Amino acid sequence: MTSSRKRRRSQGEGSVFKRNDGRWVGQIDLGWTDGKRNRKTVYGATEKEALGKLAELREAQRKGQNLTAKPRKFAEWLDEWVEMKRRQGTRPLTLRGYRQLIKDHIKPALGRKQLDKLTPTDVRRLVEAKAESGLSTATVKQIHGLIRNTLADAEREELVHRNVAKLVKTPAVRREEARVLTIEEARRLLDVIKDDRLEAFWVCALTLGLRRGELLGLRWDDVDFANGLLAVRQTLQRADGSLQFVDPKTDRSRRVVPAPEPTLAVLRKHKRAQAAEQLAAGKRWQNFGSFSRPRSEHPSNRAISAPGGGLPERGRGSTG
Repeated sequence: MTSSRKRRRSQGEGSVFKRNDGRWVGQIDLGWTDGKRNRKTVYGATEKEALGKLAELREAQRKGQNLTAKPRKFAEWLDEWVEMKRRQGTRPLTLRGYRQLIKDHIKPALGRKQLDKLTPTDVRRLVEAKAESGLSTATVKQIHGLIRNTLADAEREELVHRNVAKLVKTPAVRREEARVLTIEEARRLLDVIKDDRLEAFWVCALTLGLRRGELLGLRWDDVDFANGLLAVRQTLQRADGSLQFVDPKTDRSRRVVPAPEPTLAVLRKHKRAQAAEQLAAGKRWQNFGSFSRPRSEHPSNRAISAPGGGLPERGRGSTG
């Protein structure tokens, strides 16, 4: 039961009253939705506390937070956010990384918090705890960045009125200088891999500067032997236990690169060897989109070399 003593305030400010059990209640009227009156209620041990919480609600509403949205814990929003990203076409490998960080680091610490009650202190304590636990600085920054991104989308959908993760600093990443092969080392590598079944793969890696997934995603239709060009149009990733061809990560990653004549010569040699493999396999040879392999071989055994060094055939009619 509540007391009949109810203090009405100015329009839009809400009302505060004391219940018979001594608790103070603050309410703000949010209007009508689907024929039902919406009110947001807060509680306090004192009238001052209830008024303070009511003022916070009005400020959040003023800054754009939708107070009529269904309350949800941060863990619920994280699951909703990952599914939203999946529908928007985020790459499977990226989604797997999101899920791993959420499962191992974010949910255990912050999952039970109400989404709109998260504070900068909550995020700061998590970042500090992960840094002190021995995680690499890069991983700590990934955890913080993921929280920041999820809250940015929550802010855009008016579920929170600010992104509290933006107020938290993360440790700086010390970037180490990459170790690259010297010219002499590269020449020695070329000597070692000469006539190896994966020679074309390693020659392309050395001379074209492509990432591993880009090399593994190449098809013969991507190689323009006449003009000495090679197009990067897809990459190969392993996600959820299977190999998948996906679009390059960014528009800039989708590109055409010049291929030197020695590289083209190795690719021609590789294509001839592949044609011989296909002839020897006979009916066992199958085309699976960009994969080509004999029936007897499991795709996971030929992922890197399918078919013969990172240049999967696009179809039986491929030319080069």
